[in-house]
Amino acid sequence: MISDTPIAGAPAPEAAEAAETAGPVLSVEGLSTEFRTAAGIARAVDGLSFELRRGEILAIVGESGSGKSVTSLSIMGLIPDPPGRIAGGRVMFGGQDLTRLGEREMQRLRGDGISMIFQEPMTSLNPVLSIGRQMTEGIMHHLGLGPAEARARAIEMMRRVSIPAPESRLGAYPHQFSGGMLQRIMIAIAMSCHPRVLIADEPTTALDVTIQAQILDLMREMRDSTGTSIILITHDMGVVAETADRVVVMYCGRKIEEAGVRDLFARPRHPYTRGLLGALPVLGQAGAVGSGALSEIPGVVPALTALPAGCRFSDRCALATERCRAEPPPLEEPAPGHRVACWHADAAEAGA
Repeated sequence: MISDTPIAGAPAPEAAEAAETAGPVLSVEGLSTEFRTAAGIARAVDGLSFELRRGEILAIVGESGSGKSVTSLSIMGLIPDPPGRIAGGRVMFGGQDLTRLGEREMQRLRGDGISMIFQEPMTSLNPVLSIGRQMTEGIMHHLGLGPAEARARAIEMMRRVSIPAPESRLGAYPHQFSGGMLQRIMIAIAMSCHPRVLIADEPTTALDVTIQAQILDLMREMRDSTGTSIILITHDMGVVAETADRVVVMYCGRKIEEAGVRDLFARPRHPYTRGLLGALPVLGQAGAVGSGALSEIPGVVPALTALPAGCRFSDRCALATERCRAEPPPLEEPAPGHRVACWHADAAEAGA
């Protein structure tokens, strides 16, 4: 559990709230990111737009290849060029368009304004540097603290994420920690400079269910105690149901549905979203006599260099018609706060 003790140097919640201007903390507007490949241009993110509010947990979901992680790397300015580049759109944060900032300006922002928990802590941490060195480096750079103060803050952050005996473990190396402990350290590093936005890319991948629950609890408690806004990238709809406030569903680089988490689970309006939810096991039904098998989305995600002309899900959709194969559906709002891009949203909602 996270201590209620304020973090040294962090703004008081009242001050942070007063400083927060009206409107979203982060606004992604028509973002497009593409990569040059031997087979042609692959647009991994295509015209994506969404807003992140203060203190909100926004989940971005979809299969591998849907553009979730590329979206997070685009926001952080970490797309390798070549072969990748941001081809269009804006990412507005603190009155600045992050897509127009240079590397030096982004370095000042990363870890301070926006932090990221990467998918694999064992590969994201430097194996030849101690945990203490990797934690204090960012603290000293962003907060201007001296070595002793940075060490004290690192110990405080490790204690807040329940790392036992943090004073003695600062000198340890990544291979001396379990996967769950490394993920806690990644969270401590990401939160050590009290960022306004935290991006968590598959933060519970490869962790057992007990550690997964602890990690998700840590993120929620940090949101509640600091007002940090969180983008949670995952393919696990169970994690979404337990953690998120709002959900963006992506497929082949595009947003195909967006809604509050309760509304999305109760009334999914896109066949792809229905397929994702239908693949969720229900406690007490697995293996039961007369219970139906988990639903399966047929086919595979198409190659980004050979996408269908119309709806990108049309080749895998049971509701697809000739119109679906010829015309990409616009993103519409059939209900307040619920947006969907599907020619047959009404039929999908009815469970046809």
